[in-house]
Amino acid sequence: MQDALAIHRWLLARQIHHEIVRLPRVLTSADELPEVLGVPPETCVTVTVFEVTTRGCREPVAVISSVARRPRPSVIAAALGAERVRPASSYTVNAVTDYAAGLVCPLLLPEKLTLLIDRRLVDATDPDVFVHTATGERMTALRLRAVHLFPLASGKPVELAGHGLAS
Repeated sequence: MQDALAIHRWLLARQIHHEIVRLPRVLTSADELPEVLGVPPETCVTVTVFEVTTRGCREPVAVISSVARRPRPSVIAAALGAERVRPASSYTVNAVTDYAAGLVCPLLLPEKLTLLIDRRLVDATDPDVFVHTATGERMTALRLRAVHLFPLASGKPVELAGHGLAS
């Protein structure tokens, strides 16, 4: 499983300024980051994994978004032209991301995993603002500038604004 130390070493090797933040209480999911850190939900980045069925083939798809605007399955289905989209089980999330379900970091995800980034997150976030994300661990979070996170996340920006994201 990926963890804060693996992320820290990977970012150090790329000379990316970042901070691994020790949390005052345990997280059960990235949705709790704004409350635990006392920061706006728009600055907290999360990864949601879905099981997407297209032409009878089912595959996992991960979507990077803000905690404030997590995508619904219907949004992903419309954006991808999929027949069916449903949230992935915890077992699937753990297996395809190498992170604990609910605490997936947008970095160090396997290359074979389809990764989408909500374009509104990229467009609406000032590159110099600090964003926070889970590290796969319950007691830590990653803090770094948006200008570093989005290029390092190997995902494809997708326009989801016209598809009605959940708030």
